[in-house]
Amino acid sequence: MSCRVLLTGATGTLGTALRPRLCDAGREVVAASRSPPTDGGTDVEWTALDLVDGTGIRDIVADIDVIVHAATAPQGDTEAVDVRGTERLLEAAADAGVSNVVYVSIVGVDEIPYSYYEHKLAAERAVEESPVPSTIVRATQFHSFVHDILETIARVPIWPLPTGIRLQPIDVDEAAAAIADRATPDAAGRVPDVGGPEILTVRDLAETYREVRGLRRPIVRLPLPGSVAAGFRSGAACCPDRTVGTTTWETWLEDENRDRDRLAADANR
Repeated sequence: MSCRVLLTGATGTLGTALRPRLCDAGREVVAASRSPPTDGGTDVEWTALDLVDGTGIRDIVADIDVIVHAATAPQGDTEAVDVRGTERLLEAAADAGVSNVVYVSIVGVDEIPYSYYEHKLAAERAVEESPVPSTIVRATQFHSFVHDILETIARVPIWPLPTGIRLQPIDVDEAAAAIADRATPDAAGRVPDVGGPEILTVRDLAETYREVRGLRRPIVRLPLPGSVAAGFRSGAACCPDRTVGTTTWETWLEDENRDRDRLAADANR
């Protein structure tokens, strides 16, 4: 029996990694985005969906068995997307009789008082309180997220960084594999967290990045006051007993650097 899965946030970092995983698992994937690509290939069915104004939600959900809710807005209106948008999606899912809503969250949302995390936690609670059967999966930060931050810092001659913050980055494909396994009609509630293979401080991460990139920038400790920074320093964003990923930060960086060099070489030919 086929399983029709709606994937929200299908063009995002996680959504892009989830699409082939869900297809490989034999799911019939409906990939949703506010601006779906005009040429998204033939492996999935693309559709426009706007969680903020509700456009398309009920029509799309009407014939869906499972929803993998990966849409999020860490740099936008997080309350409108992550909280209110999730509530709209849950209402439609309840009316349509969806078997399982898989909600993708972040490790530490219940311990770190960062506004984005607070909205993710509010969304978790909406999922738990909804009559729709659900599964909540929390994951640690992706390697690519850490990389993008350091790429920005790398442009300046001195790197001011909150060196004591601890993270447990994971390869997005490995996180996607664990999340895709939950995209079945059988809801499982709150499931074990998904984390990378090692816990590193921001100093560790920056030093490895500097070495792999062949840079010689000094790293300067940037003290960050407040409860948010304290939460990250305490390791609240980590799950040391759930090292699901196997790709280390150094290995991921080396692979990324090789890809960068290859693209540069191709561009110069």
